[in-house]
Amino acid sequence: MFVPVKSKSGKKLMPTKSNKAGLLIKKGLATPYWSNGIFCIRLNYEPETDYTQEIAVGVDPGSKKEGFTVKSESHTYLNVQTDAHSKVGKKVEKRRELRRGRRSRKCPNRKNRTNRLANRDRIPAGTRARWDWKRRILDWLSKLYPITYVCVEDIKARTIKRAKKWNQSFSPLEVGKQWFYTEIEKRWKLRTVQGWETKEIRDRLGLKKSSNKLSETFDAHCVDSWCLAYQTVGGEDIPDNRDIFCIAPIPIRRRELHRQNPQKGGERPRYGGTTWNGLIKNTLVKHVRHGLTRISGFSKQGISLYSLEGKRLCQNAKTQDFRVLTRLNFNYRSGVSSPH
Repeated sequence: MFVPVKSKSGKKLMPTKSNKAGLLIKKGLATPYWSNGIFCIRLNYEPETDYTQEIAVGVDPGSKKEGFTVKSESHTYLNVQTDAHSKVGKKVEKRRELRRGRRSRKCPNRKNRTNRLANRDRIPAGTRARWDWKRRILDWLSKLYPITYVCVEDIKARTIKRAKKWNQSFSPLEVGKQWFYTEIEKRWKLRTVQGWETKEIRDRLGLKKSSNKLSETFDAHCVDSWCLAYQTVGGEDIPDNRDIFCIAPIPIRRRELHRQNPQKGGERPRYGGTTWNGLIKNTLVKHVRHGLTRISGFSKQGISLYSLEGKRLCQNAKTQDFRVLTRLNFNYRSGVSSPH
């Protein structure tokens, strides 16, 4: 296992082995910290040299699950499997329906207005959220490792014969992909590989891909992202690290004007919210009984706490029972280690 390292001034250095990181902490030469479930160290001194190797991130996009691999020529540092961000489009559509319904009832609403975004270059909300989720993960990884290249499997939109609008120029997949590539080129060197090329690399190396694409194993998606990173920086043709780290978008429920369905008596009480008495949802806290948990909601009984795996632990926690640590950018959990 390799631990990300930062210098005293905040510059990202090459990762080190866990036993060496522990020795530096014991001698007082480094300070440990966590970054969304990844253990890191910050040096308490400036090293004599800040030499770094080329590090590539392989990105395997998917409709349900996606794979990311951080690799240099020498080692594989991290394999990440993520849940795709795929529910924003339906929420936007539902919000539009609720707004239209309020106009026909006696309740607060705004008047209908013309589409101010018509005839402008823009990305649909669902498409933007799906591809921006990948960019956010790359931003997080770039805070841990000195990334040089980003290699993405170039997926293609299916074209329909005799289609008037739905083709490679107007497909949301192509629009979101091109926006994603533009964002990558602003910070890193972009390389793309076709899907059939990824399969050729995998077959040449003798690697197998699992048919169960929803399983949380290295062979599901990270095997392809590893092949993309290997194609970029080279190295040993056998993965030296098959452990995966699973993350998922945090389901944030914003405050709504009122509930979608009326309650008894035809009333629609207000619903949702992300803050309460200075506390924010999805904050990592350390509870005296349950350990590391995250704040999920607030009620009259107290604060609702969930485990990092998404299991509800209690709904009546008090502020004096836990210590606030940091905000979480996503849910995380460990996956299943694949045998070599």
